[in-house]
Amino acid sequence: MREVRIRDTLSGELREVEPAGQVGIYACGPTVYSRIHIGNARPFVVFSLLARFLRSEGRDAKLVINVTDVNDKIYAAARDAGEPSVEFAAAMTRAYAEDTDRLGLGRPDAEPLATETIAGIISLIAELIDSEHAYESGGDVYFRVRSFGGYGKLSNRRFEDMDQGEETGSASLKEDPLDFALWKASKPDEDSNWDSPWGPGRPAWHIECSVMAEQELGASFAIHGGGSDLVFPHHENEIAQSESAGRPFARVWMHNGMIETGAAKMSKSDGNIFQLKAALDRYGSEVVIAYLISGHYRQPLAFGEAQMEQAAAQIERLKNFFREHPVRGSGEGPLSQQRGGSFDPSPDSLPQSRRLSSFRDALADDFNTPRAMAEAFELVGEANREQIPGAPEALREMLWLVGLDSVSEVEDAADSEAEALMAAREDARAAKDFARADEIRDRLAELGWEVRDSAEGPRLVARAAA
Repeated sequence: MREVRIRDTLSGELREVEPAGQVGIYACGPTVYSRIHIGNARPFVVFSLLARFLRSEGRDAKLVINVTDVNDKIYAAARDAGEPSVEFAAAMTRAYAEDTDRLGLGRPDAEPLATETIAGIISLIAELIDSEHAYESGGDVYFRVRSFGGYGKLSNRRFEDMDQGEETGSASLKEDPLDFALWKASKPDEDSNWDSPWGPGRPAWHIECSVMAEQELGASFAIHGGGSDLVFPHHENEIAQSESAGRPFARVWMHNGMIETGAAKMSKSDGNIFQLKAALDRYGSEVVIAYLISGHYRQPLAFGEAQMEQAAAQIERLKNFFREHPVRGSGEGPLSQQRGGSFDPSPDSLPQSRRLSSFRDALADDFNTPRAMAEAFELVGEANREQIPGAPEALREMLWLVGLDSVSEVEDAADSEAEALMAAREDARAAKDFARADEIRDRLAELGWEVRDSAEGPRLVARAAA
C-alpha cells in the first residue's frame, strides 16, 4: 500500500493519509442560487477523483459534498425569478446534480442539504451558547470570535485584517465586529423559516458544514476540502465552531486553487462565469475533466479558449492511440482488478508497469495530476514507437484513475441520419440559433449519439448505455 500524502493548509506540511480506518473526505459544495460554473466543478472533480484513487489503493474512502440550499443569495435569486425560494433551490439542486452527473464520475457517498440538517444545527448552536462561545441578540445568534484562542490559525490572518463579509448579520446586534452569525432571524422578505429557541429564522452559512461533516463522518475525520476562497472566513469559522464545542474536526485541510478568467477568479457574483452545462455542451465531459486536471489542484488555473483547445487536443491524441491500439478486456475500473482483463501489472521491469507505478506515485504525492498525465503521455509515445504488449490496458487503468477511461472506447460509425443532424446542429450554432442546436442535440441523444468537439472539428460518439 502506497503512502498517500496531501499538503495540509493548516500546517503547510505534507501529511500522510492514514492507511487504516475510514478516510472521511468532506468537501464544501455549491450554494444553489444558479447553475454551477466550471470553477465550481473543480472541487467536485478533484475530490471525486481523490476518493477514487484512495479506494484503488485499498483505503476505505467516504466522500461527502454538501449543498447549501438556504442562503441570502438564494432568497434574492428566487425573488428575481418570481419563484418561492424553496422551490427555486430545489430546482437548482436538481440542475447541479444533472450537470455533475454528465461528468461521469458518479455521485458522492453523501450529499446532505442544509435544510435537512436544521435540528442538528440548532443543537450545536445551543451548545455554543451554553459554553458562552455564542450569544443571542435580536433573534440572531452570533459566535464570539475572541472566545476561541485559535482563531486565525488556518488563514494566518490578524484580527485587524479580518472581514467576515457576507452572512455576518446586523453589525448593530454584535458585541464585536469580528463576530459572525450562526442563526439569522427571519426577515419580512424571506419566505421560509424554521422554529428555534431564539425565534423563527434560518441557519447562517458556516454552521451547516460543522454539523453535516460530523453527522456524516464523525467528530474527527481525515480531510476537509474546498476552494481556496473558503479558507477565510468559511473554513476558519468552521474550525472555531467545532473545536469550541469539543470536536477535533478535520485532520488535514486540502484546498484547490481558483479558475481564473484574465486576472480574476471565476465568480457567479462577479458575472465572469462559464457554466458547467455550457462547457459540457460545447466540449464534452472528457475535455472538461482533462482541462480541470491539467494543473496541480492547489494552483490557480487559467480558463479560456486556448486552454480548452489544448485539453481537446490531448483527448484526441489519447483517442487516436486507442484507435490504433484497442484495449483487450472489458468492464469498468482498473484492468488489473477485472476478471478476464488482460493486463498483468507485473513484472515491474516492463515499461507499461513502470509508467503505471509512476502514475500512481504522482497521485500519491499530493495528488499531482499533471505529473501523472505526463507519465500517461510518455507511455503513449513509447507504445507508438514500438510495440509494448499491455500498454493500452495500462494506459486505460491510468485514465480510469482520473476519470478519462471512456477515451479508450472504440467508437461506432454514425449513420447518415445522425451525420445530417450533426451538420444541421453546426449550422444552427453558426447562426447563433442555440435553441435549435439544443433541440438537435437532444434528438441525437435519443438516437444514442453525443456530439464532441475535437481539434479536427465536431464528431459523433456513441453514448454510454444508461
